[in-house]
Amino acid sequence: MERAISLVDFKSNIKTYSIDFLLMLFIYLAPAISHLFAFPIYYLDPMRIALVVTLIYTTKKNSFLIALTLPLFSFFISSHPQIMKAFLLSAELLINLSLFFLLEKKIKNLFTAFLLSVIVSKIIYYIIKLSFINFGLIDDKLFSTPIYFQAGSAVVLSFLLLWRLNSNTNGTDVKKL
Repeated sequence: MERAISLVDFKSNIKTYSIDFLLMLFIYLAPAISHLFAFPIYYLDPMRIALVVTLIYTTKKNSFLIALTLPLFSFFISSHPQIMKAFLLSAELLINLSLFFLLEKKIKNLFTAFLLSVIVSKIIYYIIKLSFINFGLIDDKLFSTPIYFQAGSAVVLSFLLLWRLNSNTNGTDVKKL
């Protein structure tokens, strides 16, 4: 009986497992893709793209799990980013998610909630990153990605989230957020 229950549980979560696997594969292949196209993929904010994909196609719990683990996974498979920066990225993504869920309930606008949560999490990220740089915990410049790429990415991802969750074409119920 336990085997039957675990099989049903696996089948109900196959979509989540598949998406998680594809996201990890994307992060794993990002350096090769960057070299192939001679464009630094990290300019497009692949971790936040992964976050938006999980928000659209999986559960809130899975989104938090991906936010926590994806930067660390990236460090372990490619040694990039530096370990302290991986922890910092995880913290930024977790703050982004937490603020998004809080703001989405308060202001009832997915676009604004996500965009504001990205902006606030980025501000916190850069304050902490500056501290890490000053204390010698990371060896990096403050702004690795140009601000205009970050702003563009935030706006595009906010529109994507709004469009996909409001269109309900994938069966996702905005109420589940």
